[in-house]
Amino acid sequence: MPASESPAKHDLRFFQCSNPNCSLRFPAPAEKADWLLCPRCKSPAQPLVTRDEVASHNPRQEAASPQPHLEVLLDNIRSTFNVGAMLRTSDGAGVSHVHLGGITPQPDNPRIAKVSLGAEFAVPWSYHTNGLAAVQECKTRGLQIWALEIIPGAVSIFDIPPETAAQPALLVVGNEVGGIDPGIQELCDQSFWIPMQGYKRSLNVAVAFGIAVYTLRHAYLIRENSLDPHQVSTLQ
Repeated sequence: MPASESPAKHDLRFFQCSNPNCSLRFPAPAEKADWLLCPRCKSPAQPLVTRDEVASHNPRQEAASPQPHLEVLLDNIRSTFNVGAMLRTSDGAGVSHVHLGGITPQPDNPRIAKVSLGAEFAVPWSYHTNGLAAVQECKTRGLQIWALEIIPGAVSIFDIPPETAAQPALLVVGNEVGGIDPGIQELCDQSFWIPMQGYKRSLNVAVAFGIAVYTLRHAYLIRENSLDPHQVSTLQ
């Protein structure tokens, strides 16, 4: 459900407390620049460089070539925080479409907007009561179905071949506790897992999603530019 416009963003800029014993740096609405006081010590605050001024010195570089087609399914994700974060990551990574399945809250939920910060207006999305049916439809369109899940046969996502990352695909992420629907797992062409250390060996689903999506893009970059992983890691 794409939207034509995103909501207006607050015009924020950064300030610094004029008290040398405090020197707190913090963001605040730009319209308060003439009278803002430090929230810590109540001394006058001085405006610093604006975001636009920084951007003028550091223009965003556009991608050199189109990214491969990647859609994602967030199936039965409970947390609005996680959904908002994943929508924002999807926008940043150039995901083509976000499918929301089962009990996953939809972007019109105000709690999601607090985290997604307008990404829900930038990324096309659709809601499906039945995630399995959504996966079947994607499969009929010729998409590879990938699961982010630790199951038998899963391989490290860091070992994904570049040619695999270049294929049109649907990446499925499941419930925070229960994982991916077994019926969906049966339709998957490949499952990936993220190697971990430590006692818990567990990541927040939104964090894991971000790692996976950007790893897929990284693998494609290696293929597109005929670079080895070390060369790609040195690119700025």
